Amino acid sequence: MLCALPRRTFGWSMAAATLALAAATYGLVHSAWDTGASAVYVAFLSAIGVWGWIEMSFLMGYVTGPRTAPCPADATGWRRFHLALQTVLYHELVILTAGIAVVALTWKAPNQTGTFAFLILMAMRISAKLNIFLGVPNLTDELLPERLSYLKTYFRKCDVNLLFPISVGLSSLVALILAQQAFVADGTRAAGLALLFTLLALAILEHFFMIMPVPDAALWRWALAVPKRIDKPLP
Repeated sequence: MLCALPRRTFGWSMAAATLALAAATYGLVHSAWDTGASAVYVAFLSAIGVWGWIEMSFLMGYVTGPRTAPCPADATGWRRFHLALQTVLYHELVILTAGIAVVALTWKAPNQTGTFAFLILMAMRISAKLNIFLGVPNLTDELLPERLSYLKTYFRKCDVNLLFPISVGLSSLVALILAQQAFVADGTRAAGLALLFTLLALAILEHFFMIMPVPDAALWRWALAVPKRIDKPLP
């Protein structure tokens, strides 16, 4: 919703998001060493907060990549992949750096809920990007802001690619393991596992929306109910 507002609001939004990032980082580190029931929820929400800053910085155009041009019509194979990677390179590096930082800050801590939540978000987002790049029937690219419309030229709309069943199969297996562990765990650990299972299940559902005839964008149109604006690229 914030990313759909006029550009003049972006500075305030990113400032508020950066404060939220600082609070989330503190919450993630502090809760990692707490085994209480509330710490599980704090850790989970803190991971979401860190991820939110990353997503907002991308959708607002602050952290994308060195390439902001559409994909050439004759680009195929590895050249197309290389060009596509250039459009999101800085964003991917931020995700990788954040992932390393989250793991390092919570290393050997008893409460790993936040760490695994972030890693699930990281892995499933990379999977979604690769599947959209390789080709799926439903791209839901209408959610992209106008300033990032050039990214749509790197998407491919076609039948299900070979990576899709692998992505869904492996993530479903992990989700099943999380569900089984949640049923046999004690109260606090069960709550953390249940949160991780739910997050992963939603990510799997997001993948299935790529092949379903009903676009998931319909779920989020309430957040885009603002006048559309054509923005110039950020300097």
